[in-house]
Amino acid sequence: MTGPAEPEVSPLTAIPEPLLDIQREEGARMAETPWGPVPRDYGDTTAEYRAATGEAALVDRSHRILLRLEGRAPGRMLNGIVSGRMPPAPASGDDGVGRGRTFYSTILTPRGRVVTDLRLFRLGEGDEATYLLDLPPAGLKPLLEHFQRYLPPRFARVVETSPALGLITVVGSAAAHLLAGFFPASPGLAGELDALEEGEERIVPWTPQAGGHAPEGQGSHGGAPELIRVVRSGDVQPLALDVVGSGEVLASIWRALRGRGVPPAGQAVWETLRIEHGRPAFGVELLPETLLPEAGVVARGVDQTKGCYTGQEVIVRIRDRGKVNRHLRGFFLGDLPAPAAGTPLFIDGRSRDAGEIRSAVESPRYGQGIALGYLRREAEPPGTARLGTPDGPEVAVRALGDDGWILAEGDPDHGD
Repeated sequence: MTGPAEPEVSPLTAIPEPLLDIQREEGARMAETPWGPVPRDYGDTTAEYRAATGEAALVDRSHRILLRLEGRAPGRMLNGIVSGRMPPAPASGDDGVGRGRTFYSTILTPRGRVVTDLRLFRLGEGDEATYLLDLPPAGLKPLLEHFQRYLPPRFARVVETSPALGLITVVGSAAAHLLAGFFPASPGLAGELDALEEGEERIVPWTPQAGGHAPEGQGSHGGAPELIRVVRSGDVQPLALDVVGSGEVLASIWRALRGRGVPPAGQAVWETLRIEHGRPAFGVELLPETLLPEAGVVARGVDQTKGCYTGQEVIVRIRDRGKVNRHLRGFFLGDLPAPAAGTPLFIDGRSRDAGEIRSAVESPRYGQGIALGYLRREAEPPGTARLGTPDGPEVAVRALGDDGWILAEGDPDHGD
């Protein structure tokens, strides 16, 4: 039996230099994270939020890790490791546009604990088809350690993308129209992009003349046109189209859209939109000790019809015979200051804490502070909990679904 291969990926290569140059040009206020700097904001989060929930804003999300998995049978090996569905081979249309499907998934330990979550792209056909893994930076180290134990290097190996890939997101009601303008050879693309469901993607040859760069018929590096992947994100409620491509092409798209008046928005606004939509993020609400049913991601992240995968036994046992003791919930905070991650929650009839806050923001949509966190199953929503101490201020508890917060009668919703 062959021993595990050494990881070939460095997190230092995650953000392509052309996109780092963009942030320097924009004067982004960078937030330092364990995985490097990310653009927190551009000086006016109110205006950035208004743009993202209006016509359009640009979000640089290239701090996410994009890895290639290739070898003799990467799909077959991956299928026994991930909890979710495997993406089909993309279909090519007569109009030159590829149509594919990505899937949200997770990787679990044998005890059903979360190694990371990720999104899977399939780049070709057959057993040797390469896969692209899109994952949060917090998941890179545990993913590589897990692969060293469970991924046979004779059949699949992780490699860096070359050229380095990045990810930017155009969010807002005009996102589809703006992106389709870069691909005039596909006249129906705007309507297709606007109608995409979460995870659906379109694969389009880059048209460099739209960005004012390379000669017609050539990609950013010469030769055949580069294929750009546009996929609908479900992490936020406004229309959000992720664009995956080389840093050079994405920088060209960014500059062209900025020239058309589209403003940038930072990670602070993206986090607000994500929490307003009630989606957990790995490293924030989805933690290594989390069970998937606790976080409410089983419907999205687990294929209940597939064969064996690591951690399946735990998921099936909970589905068929058990219950989890806590659930991810949303909390209306009113005018309370945003609590720190780890702030305990209490419920009536229980002297010990019954949960904790994991994230909190001031929400323009709901007109107050909101939070995501875990609460014991006895506290059925809609209901209330106490923040910080057993006699602390009361906060409203709401259930979460894939379509967002499940509101009760009288709840505010400034998103209409």
